[in-house]
Amino acid sequence: MNSTPETKLSVLVIEPSKGVFNLNFRELYAYRELLWTLTYRDLRVRYAQTVIGALWALLNPLFTLLILAFVFGVVAKVDTGQNAAGQPIPHLLYTVAGMAGWAYFASLFSEAGTSIIGAQGMVKKIYFPRLIIPLSKAATAFIDFAIVLGFMVVLMIYYGFSPTANFVFFPLFVIIAIVSGLAGGIWMSALTIRFRDFQHVTPFILRLGMYATPIAYPAAAVPEKYQILFYFNPMAGVVEGMRWSLLGGAPLHWYSYISFAAIALMLLLGLFYFKKVEKIMADIL
Repeated sequence: MNSTPETKLSVLVIEPSKGVFNLNFRELYAYRELLWTLTYRDLRVRYAQTVIGALWALLNPLFTLLILAFVFGVVAKVDTGQNAAGQPIPHLLYTVAGMAGWAYFASLFSEAGTSIIGAQGMVKKIYFPRLIIPLSKAATAFIDFAIVLGFMVVLMIYYGFSPTANFVFFPLFVIIAIVSGLAGGIWMSALTIRFRDFQHVTPFILRLGMYATPIAYPAAAVPEKYQILFYFNPMAGVVEGMRWSLLGGAPLHWYSYISFAAIALMLLLGLFYFKKVEKIMADIL
């Protein structure tokens, strides 16, 4: 008598989370293939069906760089100081070093804001950790970051600058920039679901933030009585720190730790709000 082999079925049990900060990292890891798939899709379609294609990835930061360099370097004539060797830091080089951290944050902040709305078909039909969607934008935002760093290398060679000993801290500030971008992206992805006005507010926030962040001017140029308030901008410490690690110059002000604390708080509150909205996400969409 032939026996029929037993078929083993895998059962997926979905249980409600027991707390708003209860991030199931094992579940996120289990859906890592979906994360890579969404990331690969974003990379492929980012500049699809455009006339000049991926060249936009170069033109966008280049135009921003030239505008900031003209306004603050030519018109305002901002003093950018000297590096450790006593070399005056050219304003164009100073600005592109400041843009490195900002470019990643701005790209992730903008793209993550509409990420879940853009994937609402998936959200309504199947279950997966919704946090995967804004996380998938983190990799594509590295395109802007890498391009600005490319500009940085070219300018350092052109002006004859070499990295200082502070460069050992550069990876640390890259990590902080990634965390700040994720914190802002998670916030915007959750807020845009509840309040669609944020789709229109986001460009305004980024324009205001770009001038309120010391990209093309030193934070020391801000009057002392406004310094503490100024460093509540999470990106102020990141931009100053990344520029210091690349070009040297004056040491970081201890107010920079206020910015780092603001990033940590923004990330925690963003996760709190995202987990809260995640429970009703499909119904809202």
